[in-house]
Amino acid sequence: MKTIEEINQIREAKRKELDLRVNTGLDSREKHILVCRGTGCTSSKSPKIIEELRRIIEEKNIPNVRVIQTGCFGLCSKGPIVIVRPEETFYSHVKVEDCEAIVDAVANGTKVDRLLAKDIDGSVVERLNDLTFYKKQKRIALQNCGVIDPEEIDEYIAFDGYKALSKVLTEMTPDSVIEEISNSGLRGRGGAGFPMGKKWAFVKMAQGDQKYVVCNADEGDPGAFMDRSILEGDPHCILEAMTIAGFSVGANQGYIYVRAEYPIAVQRLKIAINQAREYGLLGENILGTDFSFDIDIRLGAGAFVCGEETALLESIEGKRGQPRIKPPYPANVGLYGKPTLINNVETYANVTKIILNGAEWYASIGTETSKGTKVFALGGNVVNVGLVEVPMGTTLREIVFDIGGGIPNGRQFKAAQTGGPSGGCIPAEHLDTPIDYESLAKIGSMMGSGGLIVMDDSKCMVDIAKFYLDFTVSESCGKCTPCRIGTKRMHEILTKICEGNGTIEDVEKLDVLANGIKKTAICGLGQSAPNPVLSTLKYFRDEYVEHVSEQKCRAGSCKALANIVIDPEKCKGCGLCKRNCPVNAITGEIKQPHVIDQSICIKCGTCVDKCPFKAISK
Repeated sequence: MKTIEEINQIREAKRKELDLRVNTGLDSREKHILVCRGTGCTSSKSPKIIEELRRIIEEKNIPNVRVIQTGCFGLCSKGPIVIVRPEETFYSHVKVEDCEAIVDAVANGTKVDRLLAKDIDGSVVERLNDLTFYKKQKRIALQNCGVIDPEEIDEYIAFDGYKALSKVLTEMTPDSVIEEISNSGLRGRGGAGFPMGKKWAFVKMAQGDQKYVVCNADEGDPGAFMDRSILEGDPHCILEAMTIAGFSVGANQGYIYVRAEYPIAVQRLKIAINQAREYGLLGENILGTDFSFDIDIRLGAGAFVCGEETALLESIEGKRGQPRIKPPYPANVGLYGKPTLINNVETYANVTKIILNGAEWYASIGTETSKGTKVFALGGNVVNVGLVEVPMGTTLREIVFDIGGGIPNGRQFKAAQTGGPSGGCIPAEHLDTPIDYESLAKIGSMMGSGGLIVMDDSKCMVDIAKFYLDFTVSESCGKCTPCRIGTKRMHEILTKICEGNGTIEDVEKLDVLANGIKKTAICGLGQSAPNPVLSTLKYFRDEYVEHVSEQKCRAGSCKALANIVIDPEKCKGCGLCKRNCPVNAITGEIKQPHVIDQSICIKCGTCVDKCPFKAISK
């Protein structure tokens, strides 16, 4: 067990060792090669890159060069990513065969020009911070991701890790901690945006001989990977924050509920918990005080509904994951019937920074009602797919075009889906909407946990609504009729419309049904399930009307409504479409315009993709 003095000694010693990354101003002779070991880069063979870099360094006996695995740097579309410090040279799309060139360049003080990243304007960028992707970001929750080795507790300590816990246990009371969290304006990042100070205060005031602190790491939104990346890149910050929360509300036991589909996150959490216990930062009499707190992991089986707090509690207790009727709320009757504090990963990731920097500092970031920053998993039809963290109030346009680099392949922005299956589709007319809780709610969307999917003009919004309803129907726990039956009926109507069998009456039924489910479903997930339908009906109703009145899908996504034709003016008679048609529906002579037999065509779109002259359209 370590005392506070021993932890401080470790911090100072490790700071000197890692001065390249903590900006101590010391003149280090070492160079560090940082390699992303988040899930994305791991799937692109970054572990083999680490192994090969270390092998070459050892084989060539190169002194003062270290290879460090890190969490996600954020710019996933350019992975695997390698950064050399102190120069901050940014290498993208690195392969195993590039390792020798990188090591030689580090040893000789040069750069591998062909591996340098390109910015959104095509210019070559040598340093991480010069990339447009990072310029409008402010990393608080992601502060250590891509900087430290997440499997080394001493590295976390060097970056002020467990300093907030030391301060809380020696200088603060539970009430003063809660007051600091309240004054910061931090709101829950799991979707609802409930003020954290209030939630913590409710649990502290609740009567009970046993209380619990729970971390909701059941991130189920399609395309979302915010919480996963924090757990993979900075697991100790969650352990420290949960321990602070336990001290504040009077709990001695915590649980992290994380989905089993996150193997790297689970592995690093286990390593971090064991390290924290070994140092006496978890367990009995933490840091020599009379406060005791421990954390265990519970694995989820991937049910989307278990992201709802009461369904999550049911699952931890070994029951089927279904939401409870509220009230009572978990703050009073939670895990095993005891008062329970539940926050998600990103919410906890802000806590230690607030304690160390003060509530006033945090409250100065963001908007009047939405303080701090928000992490988004930016995906879909955007150039820079990745993980971004921006101050609240940043506009959707800034995220999509400045940070995200805009829409690829010369296409136009059509919509952005925020909040995953529970969110709404935001059209181009609202691109300048500030990203905060109230502004998104006003236009029919929501913050959600932070998924942000960008769609270009090739997307059919009726089909998009059907896609999200397909997910919701399959993930409904079945407890309440509005969600179990209502979402299925909505999905059936959407399928009917996409297959060309819909009517105007069906469109009206969708509207009524969606609003009914929103008002009557038991839990927040069921109540928000109709949002994709309601938002597309609100902003893209003309596409619904086209589907039912004109039997037309302007995007060509709905195969039953597609009418693929060849423009004889553009067709050069190359025969490429004819050779690739899987059902031989295309006829024509070489150098003569070809035609499609509509009675045979299966609307697969292969000919559209293959035509080099853009002569075929849906």
